[in-house]
Amino acid sequence: MTKEPWHPLGPVEQFRKAAVTEVSVNGLKLAVTWQNGEFGVISGLCNHVGGPLGQGGLDGEYVVCPWHHWKFHCRTGLGEPGYEDDAVPSYACRVEQGTLLVNLQSATQRRKKPHAPHPLSRPIERAAGPIRVAGISTTHMDRANPRYSGSEALLEVALEHAGSALGCETRLLRLDELHIRNCEGYYSKSARACTWPCSITQMDSEDEMEKVYELFVHWADVVLLATPIRWGASSALYYRMAERLNCVQNQITIKDNVLIRNKVAGFIIIGGQDNVQDVAGHLMGFFSELGFMFPPFPYIAHSRGWSAEDMERNVQHIMHSEELRRGARELVRRQVNMARMLLDHQAAEGKTERGGRKAHRLDIER
Repeated sequence: MTKEPWHPLGPVEQFRKAAVTEVSVNGLKLAVTWQNGEFGVISGLCNHVGGPLGQGGLDGEYVVCPWHHWKFHCRTGLGEPGYEDDAVPSYACRVEQGTLLVNLQSATQRRKKPHAPHPLSRPIERAAGPIRVAGISTTHMDRANPRYSGSEALLEVALEHAGSALGCETRLLRLDELHIRNCEGYYSKSARACTWPCSITQMDSEDEMEKVYELFVHWADVVLLATPIRWGASSALYYRMAERLNCVQNQITIKDNVLIRNKVAGFIIIGGQDNVQDVAGHLMGFFSELGFMFPPFPYIAHSRGWSAEDMERNVQHIMHSEELRRGARELVRRQVNMARMLLDHQAAEGKTERGGRKAHRLDIER
């Protein structure tokens, strides 16, 4: 058997069973390929975020990373056509006495083409200005032939009050007007495969979840989410958004990187069916895991109960209820007051730190 720098990987038959096989030599991860009667060996770590190339598959002569689908030639390590400036190390290999050998000293150079950082990855710095309130409507409808939405109508009342009476900047985002792809389960492959910004956002310029990320992480001090009750739960649009927010919470898990600090959330929950408190509990639990805080009484709600199928009466009640409108205005007032308190504390804390004295942090970290 040939001596170093050639290392035995194993019997050749072992590597003819699959197009790509992951192996480890002296702690070095490699991807061994078998294609058109020829072996190839390249690095087992993808250039993107270190995905396991040896667990991927082949697309023609290119190994496809199972995490985010970056492709590298199975023998040269070069990126797919158009991305040749990206390359992973490739290694000489040969068969000797029925054993596949690799020459570790023959490694080519890893090359990473510089990529401009995604705009969402910029440092989180709150610009000076008034409290900023973002409204998120999760109701779904045909906007060309709109129906009345009680949750969205009360959200608009809250935003109008925030702007005219409380001196806030406001923005309304209707999720049904955005093209948002479903979460595709990168976290299920590996926690590190679920990236910030979201892997889909980085790969698909037409995906508009970026607008939600921008509001939640960079712009808003207060987020008001309005949802109808659908079969005892929040709307399907809410869940589509929530699944894509996994990348925000996952940053805390894998990098201790808290993206949402000193921000407040509140909820408007409207349904022809009951289950208000269960919906509210889920929303509060999820938003707290993202880093949001709540004042007392962080939601308003209305429901006519399970047995009331007269939806036209439910709509009429909401349309003409001054009590619900007053509730929406009081809700946003509570959230804005807490946001001001948090920002005032943050400003005071900054002065204390600059003065060299110990500060008491109000933001919550893991």
